[in-house]
Amino acid sequence: MTAATPRTTNPSSTPGLPARTLRPRVKATLGDAKRHNRTLILQTLHDTGAQSRADLARATGLTKVTVSGLVADLIAEGTLRELGLRESLRPGKPATLVDIARDAFAVVALDLSDHRTMRGAVVTIAGTVLARAEADRAEATGAAAQELALGLAAELVAAAELPLLGVGVGTPGVVDDQGVVRTAPNLGWENLPLRELLAERTGLPTVVANDANVAALAEYSFGDSSDNFILVTVGHGVGSGLIVDGHPVTGSGFASGEIGQVMVGTDLGLDAPYARDQVLEHWLSVPSLTAATGPEVSASERERVLREAGQRLGIVLAPVVGMLNLAEIVLAGPLELIGGTLADATHEILRRRTMPDSHSDLVLRTSTQGPDLVLRGATATVVKAQLGIS
Repeated sequence: MTAATPRTTNPSSTPGLPARTLRPRVKATLGDAKRHNRTLILQTLHDTGAQSRADLARATGLTKVTVSGLVADLIAEGTLRELGLRESLRPGKPATLVDIARDAFAVVALDLSDHRTMRGAVVTIAGTVLARAEADRAEATGAAAQELALGLAAELVAAAELPLLGVGVGTPGVVDDQGVVRTAPNLGWENLPLRELLAERTGLPTVVANDANVAALAEYSFGDSSDNFILVTVGHGVGSGLIVDGHPVTGSGFASGEIGQVMVGTDLGLDAPYARDQVLEHWLSVPSLTAATGPEVSASERERVLREAGQRLGIVLAPVVGMLNLAEIVLAGPLELIGGTLADATHEILRRRTMPDSHSDLVLRTSTQGPDLVLRGATATVVKAQLGIS
């Protein structure tokens, strides 16, 4: 959440990516005006960095009186702070700058996506990690895995030295909008009210979401993504998070993005029934790629394996790109596996299988968020829920 240029133009240095157009930009009607305009000011500061009250009035279209009142409220509660006078060569009194107090609050973030280790951190709303903790899963499932997650959150809450906005969690599985993990086979969870359990244990507002959806929000909030993209996570399995017109898409059953279980190609013929050894994860997951590209494998065989995995991914993504006219595909996972040959093969299939006139500017890249992708996304979910900004 470092200072950035205003989002009124293309935010990305990559040609072809549209500007973020659906964040709060205009005045609200009377019904929810104060809450909307408060969010509008926060989002403007989030996007642009420090501004004067007059700057905010011009950028938002709000009156100076309205801006001054809202800024005063936000300063009083500690969400904004005054930074001092702007340097100016103009005659008259320089304006006082205000900005979000980016180091004044933190979030407890949990990443439950790894099949071996649960990871957590205390993270500022700017994405800076202040403290970390881990819990070895040791193949724990069910109630044992649940207790590990609850204990990890409690440990981090106790370690936090800043006021906490809440707890954010990225977990594998299907998660509904109430924070209930409907199913997470790797963790042995069925209809687990994880949000409720964490809120009860920590006493804090809690947001629980699918790990791939959380990862997409990290790229959107802390990265330089467009308003229309899909983020594909390659790990123990394969998942994806989808942002369309600036909004996360979770699907009618909260299971959007489950591309790892899609059968790819026609290896068994068009009449073949669903088969787990024909789904994308069979070719693309980290365990399968690692086993097929080990040190004993020749360079040419390694290239073939990575190329085929990339091609299979392209087959799955082509109809998604074509249907939604996405601007960008982001790959997240071990760079030695997903970069280079695999990414190039995916892009090649996408070029072949989508209309050039509609998708000639499609960007395919790797994530900029590093190993803390899910932790940063979990932080972003809480910031979005509590402050309304992303």
